[in-house]
Amino acid sequence: MTPSQSDPASSPDSTNTAPLPYPDASSSAQVETSGWLTGMHKGMTLTSAGLLLLFVLATGLAPDMSASLFGAARAWIESTFGTYYLVTIVGLIGLCIALVFSPWGNLRLGAPDSRPEFSRFTWVSMLLSAGVGIGILFFGVAEPLFYFDDSGGFGYPNNPHADLAGHTAMTHARAVDALKLAFFHWGLHGWAVYVIVGITLAYFAYRRGLPLALRSALYPLIGNRIYGPIGHAVDIMGVLGCVFGIATSLGLGVSQIAVGLNRLTGLDSGIYTQVVLIAVICAISIASAVSGVSRGIRIISELNVGVSVIVVGSFLIGGPTLWLISMFGETLVSYVRDVIPMGLWVAGTPLERDWQDAWTIFYWAWWLAWAPFIGLFIARISKGRTVREFVLGVLIAPPLIIFIWQALFGGTALHQELTAAMGPGTGELMGMIRDWNLPEALFATADTLVANDTLSVILSSLLIFLLISWFVTSSDSSTLVITTILSMGDEEPLARHRIFWGICIGSVAAVLLMAGGLKALQTVLMAAALPVSLVILLMTLGLLIALIEESRMALKARRRASLDTGLN
Repeated sequence: MTPSQSDPASSPDSTNTAPLPYPDASSSAQVETSGWLTGMHKGMTLTSAGLLLLFVLATGLAPDMSASLFGAARAWIESTFGTYYLVTIVGLIGLCIALVFSPWGNLRLGAPDSRPEFSRFTWVSMLLSAGVGIGILFFGVAEPLFYFDDSGGFGYPNNPHADLAGHTAMTHARAVDALKLAFFHWGLHGWAVYVIVGITLAYFAYRRGLPLALRSALYPLIGNRIYGPIGHAVDIMGVLGCVFGIATSLGLGVSQIAVGLNRLTGLDSGIYTQVVLIAVICAISIASAVSGVSRGIRIISELNVGVSVIVVGSFLIGGPTLWLISMFGETLVSYVRDVIPMGLWVAGTPLERDWQDAWTIFYWAWWLAWAPFIGLFIARISKGRTVREFVLGVLIAPPLIIFIWQALFGGTALHQELTAAMGPGTGELMGMIRDWNLPEALFATADTLVANDTLSVILSSLLIFLLISWFVTSSDSSTLVITTILSMGDEEPLARHRIFWGICIGSVAAVLLMAGGLKALQTVLMAAALPVSLVILLMTLGLLIALIEESRMALKARRRASLDTGLN
């Protein structure tokens, strides 16, 4: 628990007066009170489960046809909605900045005297564990190396931002540009999506007395109709986006875990091994989710941070320490300087557009698809914090930790290629990237840091542990979020429902891997992000309307109090 502290908005002139709850429409009356679905909304649960079952059966029975359809769907989404994704993300980060400097920043997410449930260390640990997961491990080495490459071997430039800056050769300047681009895709823009969704859900749940569900943010727009078909449809879209988002990460993670186990034990890293790994990891995730936020999720999140410190320290000490520190500082300054124009950049040529679709648009879709899951989980652990603390904490702490991670992992790989014996870009790692062997690049980089086989095995084992544990925290958080949505806001849903949805996530990940691997995972993620992004925009509008309404009511209350004082 955090120590008691004074409310920054407790003065008479503050807008942080008592919460103004909306009328209770008895959402709890819509959940089942007996039978297997006890505590769940029957219609939403059966619809969501039925749609996922249909998807799993169709994809599993016709994998080749599914792979072809996935490819066509992704091409259409990228060509039609790419610019829309860019504009949406820029708008959300602008709103985050506005909230920090507005009087609404003083509002507390809950009653004025409420305080956070978790310490800042635990809070940030859970933010990082749920919001990053295994993606940063999968792309931490591979992504900067891809942007450093200048071969254009995939039919489009590897890094158009570096090319436009004149850094076309594989030099130190291009290495900085490569790492800066990785910062861009994992930094402020993506976390701004989580901020807006999370703060919206926390505001309506803890300050206005509505269920902790996506539908609640639409109350200022449609009132009590959020408890009808419109609200059900919004929450179902959130559930599906959550399942497909976490399934994508699981698919990426097991492919890398399988490669790591192959290097350590010789175990085959093929699809069947990956499916078995999915089953094992989902079982662990379900066990953690059943134990609840304050036990399993909190403990594993803190353990993640501890092991991560050991691994990061190994890269810092075993790698070119001074060069890495200098590289981090140089890249961070460059990122802060260029983050706004990078966010506003729109590809000017067909080849640049192909790159932007494959990388930036994919990342923005990933952040959007994950937003209902991460946003609701962040809201769940942030009750009692002020709007300003919430925005700054979520927008700064996790990205900064990710930047350090990328600078050490990606920076170590970049240094190896800059100093390769046959010249920059001629090392083993670059060959892996050009062959699209992304999962192995992480372990190959780690192998160069230690002097003997025993230490190499230990470091690789820790990386495999992190891959598993990062996913466990993301998965158990997602099952909690899904069941919270389907239970109309119950923050402690029954264990059997968490188990069921944990199985659903694993099933979706398995069939996607069999139907087309990484491309299938990415395509489904982008498709899921489209309807979810529309919901997020409506939620954002609902939040702004509610904040303006609360400010007006607070202003009227102060004027009334001032008038009463004058009369007396």
